[in-house]
Amino acid sequence: MNSAVRDGSAASAASADLASARRVLATEATALAALADSLGDAFIAACDAAAAAQGRVVVSGMGKSGHVGRKIAATLASTGTPAFFVHPAEASHGDLGMITTSDAVIGLSNSGETPELSDIIAFTRRFEIPLIGITSRGGSTLAVESDIALVLPPIPEACPMGLAPTTSTTMMLALGDALAVALLERRGFSAADFRVFHPGGQLGRRLLKVADIMHAGQSLPVVSPQAGMTEVILEMTAKSLGCVGVVGPDGLLAGIITDGDLRRHLRADLMTQPAVEVMTRDPKTVLPSLLAAEALRVMNEKSITSLFVVENGRALGVLHVHDLLRAGVV
Repeated sequence: MNSAVRDGSAASAASADLASARRVLATEATALAALADSLGDAFIAACDAAAAAQGRVVVSGMGKSGHVGRKIAATLASTGTPAFFVHPAEASHGDLGMITTSDAVIGLSNSGETPELSDIIAFTRRFEIPLIGITSRGGSTLAVESDIALVLPPIPEACPMGLAPTTSTTMMLALGDALAVALLERRGFSAADFRVFHPGGQLGRRLLKVADIMHAGQSLPVVSPQAGMTEVILEMTAKSLGCVGVVGPDGLLAGIITDGDLRRHLRADLMTQPAVEVMTRDPKTVLPSLLAAEALRVMNEKSITSLFVVENGRALGVLHVHDLLRAGVV
């Protein structure tokens, strides 16, 4: 085969791949639009049931629905709705004991006839545990037995054979996200609440506040306005932050002295000057409640490496750019 033929075959294969991918995405986009239009009283009832649960929201599903269910449970838990996943096959061998009468259950099955879910369905009926079913078939066992049935629109799977769970699992996943976000907004779940559940990773770093990483207490470098330069330099050296705060008798921050200030005032009588004569007045400061990422932006804009943290005029701490870098704030 010559190179021209090979290049033509490769180009044809690439074109077919792109056409396939775009067809899948268009099919699934159509399904999501139809799902959004289909939401109504049943969705509100599902939100009510999940919100009213005194215990946990228990999610269960088999196969691909199970993978989606794990993600739904994780999203609910991370946004303020306590939730966990129970494998339906394991439930039949003792894990039903993980479900209590204070819980609500979400069962996922595209066909609504998944045999492994039968024991969970029966258990919820026996003990009057609210059951929310998510399925593509309104007349299925899961839909009929559920207290609330969320029936997916009849959109074909994106698989050309119409067999591989694609469109249906996309709709299930999106419906789980919709439920989690609706409950989040009901509860008034805030960014601060979100950080409590996401202390690690980039999400946690983005939500760090200045108060979380500032130097405070005995680590705070401060001197009085009348302190001599020897005391200033010793304090600056001991705290290793390249600056000191000048705090008046009223406890308010009057100014700061940095390494740069010392260099700018370098003259024969420097060591005889009090701190108040060398300090920079009205320095840039930040509140302890400010996001650390915003403090880093301020440092970059002002070309400074340290910021004093002040509330009601009083110095509470100091933040150095190295602290932000160590914390992974970007």
